[in-house]
Amino acid sequence: MPDASLIRTARPDDEEHLRLLDRETWSPVHAVSPRPAPDAPFFREHSGPEDHLVAELGGRVVGYLRLGRPTGLASNRHVLAVHGLAVADAARGHGTGRALLRAAVEEARRRGARRLTLRVLGPNTVARRLYESEGFAVEGVQPGEFLLDGEYVDDVLMGRSLV
Repeated sequence: MPDASLIRTARPDDEEHLRLLDRETWSPVHAVSPRPAPDAPFFREHSGPEDHLVAELGGRVVGYLRLGRPTGLASNRHVLAVHGLAVADAARGHGTGRALLRAAVEEARRRGARRLTLRVLGPNTVARRLYESEGFAVEGVQPGEFLLDGEYVDDVLMGRSLV
């Protein structure tokens, strides 16, 4: 697998590839929602193609990052949030997640955001290390916020300045 990812904005015709990737990468280590149904749409009214960055390796979709607003409040319009990040198993270890995260920082700046935030489950140490290495800091922890597979896990709130 090559070590360079092409990062681009999603297109409507990415729907099927992203839907399959979303199901294949689902895990209780990082997901608080149930595994998506096989026929569940990937793009939705509140998160269309324009809200997703896609990673391609060798012409194949191997990852995505979903950007969105943390709230609908006007007083919070200067903040964007990472609402999902997934990388296919075959593309892990090749910098795909890092490339997506760096592209998200640039896209958030392009959109005029002053902050970028995210939430990550406490046990997801691989993701937490990636986020920290890209300038995100823990800004809060909600202990035992989710009950997943019979275990109470923390919700870790992270963010970084874009200015």
